[in-house]
Amino acid sequence: MKLIIVSGRSGSGKSTALHVLEDMGYYCIDNLPIGLLSPLTQEVLDQGKTQNQQLAVSIDARNLYRDLSDFPSIYATLQAHNIDVEIIYLDANDATLIKRFHATRRKHPLSSKSTSLKEAIAKEKQLLEPIATLANLYIDTSDLSIYQLRDQVKIRVIGHKTQELALLFQSFGFKHGVPSDSDMVFDVRCLPNPYWDTALRGYKGTDQEIIEFLKQHPEPEQMLQHIISFLETWIPHFQNSNRTYMTISIGCTGGQHRSVYICECLGEHFKKKYDNVQVRHKELAQ
Repeated sequence: MKLIIVSGRSGSGKSTALHVLEDMGYYCIDNLPIGLLSPLTQEVLDQGKTQNQQLAVSIDARNLYRDLSDFPSIYATLQAHNIDVEIIYLDANDATLIKRFHATRRKHPLSSKSTSLKEAIAKEKQLLEPIATLANLYIDTSDLSIYQLRDQVKIRVIGHKTQELALLFQSFGFKHGVPSDSDMVFDVRCLPNPYWDTALRGYKGTDQEIIEFLKQHPEPEQMLQHIISFLETWIPHFQNSNRTYMTISIGCTGGQHRSVYICECLGEHFKKKYDNVQVRHKELAQ
């Protein structure tokens, strides 16, 4: 039986992710009390092949605090019964969550006359920590539209096979901040920068003009080979420790040229070795 648990702070996109899973054939339940998780899975197991063996449930901070703190033990029990459990945790930075609540005019489930929206968002993060620390996949939705989030879930979760490592290479700009969903970060700001050539400034790292510029210098190829060597050495170790998702971020100053080029090269190389490899350019998507 396959069980996907979707969690995260309010406004992070849990409902969107759950709708994607429902469209893909999962039996979905929103805001399931944690105490019902074990009885639900047992009921499905007892029904055997007569019931959908693909479940997806959303768990959020509306659960009782005691139930949330008990989640690690419940999770361990599910695994002991040979249930294929996967936890997807969605989140966004505080400023983005506040902006989303103001835009929709929704009331935060933890806010009250004595608890402001900002305080409720901070409290929610603390309450969900027992789930967040066990997550197989963390997705930062701060800069994602609804459609981009749907694509992320489809590509990374639905396209993911059991025990298969799913790799995401993403470029970003340090001036915009390091992506919080990164598992590894490589800094390529030391490479020759095409930005300083005014004739190249308007191009992107996927354009032939930038590719040719970087290939004219030895440093990008040296950097690329060193990163490949490092990843080929250590990714199998993460895989052997039951890691199923990895997000590898490549950063330059603005996220337009060097990081995009290196990211594309890494994606092309590792697609020959792994079935589920995706490439995303954080700043180009803006």
